[in-house]
Amino acid sequence: QVQLLESGGGLVQAGGSLRLSCAASGRTFGRFCMGWFRQAPGKEREFVAAISWSGRSTYYADAVKGRFTISRDNAKNTVYLQMNSLKSEDTAVYYCAAVSILGTDYQNPSMYNYWGQGTQVTVSS
Repeated sequence: QVQLLESGGGLVQAGGSLRLSCAASGRTFGRFCMGWFRQAPGKEREFVAAISWSGRSTYYADAVKGRFTISRDNAKNTVYLQMNSLKSEDTAVYYCAAVSILGTDYQNPSMYNYWGQGTQVTVSS
């Protein structure tokens, strides 16, 4: 089992940057693939990015490709989401999630077994 705790959210102006962190408990972090999702008010939770257990493979939603970067440091049990060129439509609660195997349905939130509590990102225009 793994517990996840996000941090790094906040208020930023459009065009600015934020880096989210997700710290995981447990010594098996390196065996999990990790994902970032977001949920805006009144909307469904949507996929943002995912990374394989080794970090060699990364995947992005079209809406964030070229602006966001997912990475991980298995020695620190942490996954990151660097967000650049932020837009007002990026405003949402951001969640990290863990799954043992990153299958082809990696964009589906129901495929992930463990979730953090979320961190709010607000982008002002």
